[in-house]
Amino acid sequence: MSAYIDIRLVSKILFVFISLTIFPYGNVGYSQSLPPDSVISSERILGQSNAPIELIEYASLTCPHCAKFHNGPWVKIKKEYVDTGKAKLIYRDFPTDQLALAASMIARCAPKARYFGIVKIMFETQDNWRNSQNPKQALANIGRIAGMSMETVNQCINSKVAYESVMRLREEGSKKFNIDSTPTLIVNGEKIDSGLKIEEYREIFDKLLKKFKTK
Repeated sequence: MSAYIDIRLVSKILFVFISLTIFPYGNVGYSQSLPPDSVISSERILGQSNAPIELIEYASLTCPHCAKFHNGPWVKIKKEYVDTGKAKLIYRDFPTDQLALAASMIARCAPKARYFGIVKIMFETQDNWRNSQNPKQALANIGRIAGMSMETVNQCINSKVAYESVMRLREEGSKKFNIDSTPTLIVNGEKIDSGLKIEEYREIFDKLLKKFKTK
């Protein structure tokens, strides 16, 4: 019981710290521009729901290895397996630092239809905004691509729902799958190496598809 209380306390302290240091604008009034709470907290899935291959990814938006995966093998995995209905991606936040947490929150506050587009841009431009002298403005610029004003970005980063949605995924990943590094990939319930070449991913996916067809 005490361990649970400690985790909640640390989470609340981190939330306040993020709000004051990265987006130090104080409380912002409610705005209709933020998506409903149920949308902000909902699962992020790319692909057909009945796809035979389920790829769960736990990633941090400031993680260089995550960016390497998304800018490399993932491009072909998406084209060859997700876009063709063979696989679906369930993307789950696992922020490894305060800036990654803020970025995850902003992505979730964008219109849901643009979520994966924003994540794609964040990984493609990771070095720029992660190393910016003004990360607040750099992330806000990405948010504006999704139609978010600076006011909306500030409302988002002060949103308890957005914060708790991201942290819940992180805590669940740690407990359920023992996630301790990013990216972590889980294919049909089994962890796989996230540093493979595209040919090795194809081999894994094709074996699963072959099994699926023989059932």
